[in-house]
Amino acid sequence: MFSATSNVHSKRRESDKRMRIINRLTSVAFLLAFVVVVLGAYVRLSDAGLGCPDWPGCYGKVLVPQSEQAVAVANEAYPERPVDVPKAWKEMAHRYLASVLGLVIIAIAACAWRARASGFRSTLPYWLVAIVIFQGMLGMWTVTLLVKPVIVLMHLFGGLTTLSLLLWLYLGTREKAVPAFPRRFQHAAAIGLVVLAAQIFLGGWTSTNYAALSCPDFPTCQTKWWPKMDFHDAFTMWRGLGVDYEGGVLSNASRVAIHVSHRIGALITTVALLCVAIVGWKSGGQSGAARAATALLALLCVQVGLGIGNVVFSLPLSVATAHNAVAAALVLLLVLIIHRREPHETAYRP
Repeated sequence: MFSATSNVHSKRRESDKRMRIINRLTSVAFLLAFVVVVLGAYVRLSDAGLGCPDWPGCYGKVLVPQSEQAVAVANEAYPERPVDVPKAWKEMAHRYLASVLGLVIIAIAACAWRARASGFRSTLPYWLVAIVIFQGMLGMWTVTLLVKPVIVLMHLFGGLTTLSLLLWLYLGTREKAVPAFPRRFQHAAAIGLVVLAAQIFLGGWTSTNYAALSCPDFPTCQTKWWPKMDFHDAFTMWRGLGVDYEGGVLSNASRVAIHVSHRIGALITTVALLCVAIVGWKSGGQSGAARAATALLALLCVQVGLGIGNVVFSLPLSVATAHNAVAAALVLLLVLIIHRREPHETAYRP
């Protein structure tokens, strides 16, 4: 009897140890993923997405060419893309960090595989490996297809999906249980997340089509409430291969249509997330829903301010990057709200 009890305790300690390892690795991967997502936005917004015209190296090298001789050789090999060292380093820094993130996610999956005997049941680590591999392919296609908007947008959503799933895994492998949020708050957050995802699509489409400055005034656009727009051309997703999209290829009317759509989407998203916050405040109780609702409103106000600032101040790089970072933070907060359900589920079988 004593031996059986001892074995149970020993297995439980081993399970807890494996859970802690996975949880800590996931926290590292989560922080790395957030940096990679924000850095990716910075690279895109600073027009450094083609800072290295090849993949996975940079002008055929592991490191960015810097010496006079190395730059001359690179320029001869890629005459259409002369070396711009600062832009190349931005792009390669993003690739290096993304590669490290991929290795950490593979380590998480390996730990999860070993923890199966201890009752680990989550399949998220394996999904994350698949997603990060696909992300690598999208990163390659971003370069080889010359920053094709639909590919860049998929890359953005892949990054946000990776970030969200890492948060979900982290929350599910915590040792400490937390009070659940009321169901109606979680349902409202799920609807808010769908609306936010649609708005992020519009924001990403605005950025990848270089339409952020198509309306230089606010709240009007080119001094009009409804300027000339071409919505059909604006939302044509595929334009064939071999087109260089750096700097954009759309007409002014198409870019204006994208920008105005993003503004309309911002208004709808603001109303939707405000409704989510109101549901959280009304839920109240001891679950912390009111605090989460207040945090949601605070992030929403910051995001709206950054969006207006992008227009008023002609898209400063710092403001535009922060706009992307806060969008990611909003996604994560909504995922956090949705995750906290009763009874608290862990990644281990009871």
